[in-house]
Amino acid sequence: MNDQGQSFTTAVLPFGEEAIAEGARLIRRGLPVAVPTETVYGLAADATDGSAVARVYEAKGRPAFNPLIVHIPDLAAAEAIAEFDPLARSLARRFWPGPLTLVLPGRSDSPIASLASAGLPTVALRVPAHPAMQALLAAAGRPLAAPSANASGRISPTRAEHVLASLGGRIPLIIDAGPTVHGIESTILGVSDGHVRLLRPGPLGEAELGIALTGPGAASIVAPGQMQSHYAPAQPLRLNARTRREGEWLIGFGPIEGDATLSSSGDLVEAAATLFDRLHEAEARSPAAIAVAPVPETGLGNAINDRLRRAAAPRA
Repeated sequence: MNDQGQSFTTAVLPFGEEAIAEGARLIRRGLPVAVPTETVYGLAADATDGSAVARVYEAKGRPAFNPLIVHIPDLAAAEAIAEFDPLARSLARRFWPGPLTLVLPGRSDSPIASLASAGLPTVALRVPAHPAMQALLAAAGRPLAAPSANASGRISPTRAEHVLASLGGRIPLIIDAGPTVHGIESTILGVSDGHVRLLRPGPLGEAELGIALTGPGAASIVAPGQMQSHYAPAQPLRLNARTRREGEWLIGFGPIEGDATLSSSGDLVEAAATLFDRLHEAEARSPAAIAVAPVPETGLGNAINDRLRRAAAPRA
């Protein structure tokens, strides 16, 4: 059962026209669907819809918001989302479709929801090779954010039955196409200013890629599952604020209205979807300080509060 009291009878359908049509219908309704890729089964949702992305975190029970990999059908679709330098374009042309994720600067007009990129200026992109994910991308007609289809902290799933054991009752549909090929998550490379960094090992290593890789180090680019840094506004951030102090911009929640709100109805899915947008909005107003109303420490509220505490932490 999710934060809003909704539970599902999880259907498992074999990969085919019926399963893809139903998966696309659910995705257009803002719900997540489990689907195989060539690496592991992913939990796919509309990457342009913040509420849909929030439901992915909700289903997985993630305690924190990290960037998610956005799956697209081809390089042309990727170039509408991120900035490609010649090196990034060369890697994409050589290894897409396939188990390679590129973390790149996002375009200013990118349609991707801020929650999918955890409010960061970069976006993680992959063109999958699996026919089921490609079919779902085509039928849904939108980029799909898709982390591994397992509850947070559980082993990544390589079969539909693994997904059912972990997420049964939390999602409406699993598309079953048998075991995945690689069984481990994609290789993630950060590409910036003609340099490549290995952000997560995976099926493609230096030998396959044909390039020398460096480790993540103190990189500004962060990757799904490896986020060390966090988005923090320039101004001091005060949490659990019930009233506005002089000079503060107040972000409300529920009955606390504020200058803007995460969710006037107290909906945690809506609050998660709007979190980074509200922080960016507050920062842009250039107040002396920013305050945020209390958010319950339940379900998605745990992830929201985790991100807020990181953003409010004293600067090093």
